[in-house]
Amino acid sequence: QVQLVESGGGLVQAGGSLSVSCAASGRTFSTRFMGWFRQAPGKEREFVAAITWIGGITFYADSVKGRATISKDIAKKTVYLQINSLKPEDTALYYCAATRTDKYGQSDAYDYWGQGTQVTVSS
Repeated sequence: QVQLVESGGGLVQAGGSLSVSCAASGRTFSTRFMGWFRQAPGKEREFVAAITWIGGITFYADSVKGRATISKDIAKKTVYLQINSLKPEDTALYYCAATRTDKYGQSDAYDYWGQGTQVTVSS
């Protein structure tokens, strides 16, 4: 079992930046990827970014590429997501998730999920 707890969401003006964190606990040794997904009201959950738990290889959705940075601190078992130049369309509930597979972009490949943290971007 892996437990994930997100923090750091909030309200920010368009053009600003926001960082969210995900603290992991439990049996993280089998984790292959840590990912961030988001879900806006009335929309499906979508992939945002992912990072390998070992090595730190990163992948981003086209919608945030060039604006987002995913990083990790293994010692703290924490994954971070920073998004710059925020847009109103970035408004969503942001979820952290863990998978033992290489299917980093597929939400159904993730075994463990956090409760989500709300990010709201005002125009």
